[in-house]
Amino acid sequence: MMGGWGNMMGWGFGIFGWLFMLAFWALVILGIAALIRYLTTQSQNQNGKTPLEILKERYAKGEINRKEFEEKKKDLG
Repeated sequence: MMGGWGNMMGWGFGIFGWLFMLAFWALVILGIAALIRYLTTQSQNQNGKTPLEILKERYAKGEINRKEFEEKKKDLG
């Protein structure tokens, strides 16, 4: 009595069916991970400072001189 459930789980979907199902769930998991990463990056950018602001602060504190400030500012864009 291998009919019904046994046949469905064994070869009912076929190899390609299982591969498509595996690919689908992999894409769903990757999509969720990408969304979480995007949201955490966005929240950090809103709460944090831009690289130029940090550079200006370092210059204001005297950590870097004017030459270094100008070089690094050029590198930032």
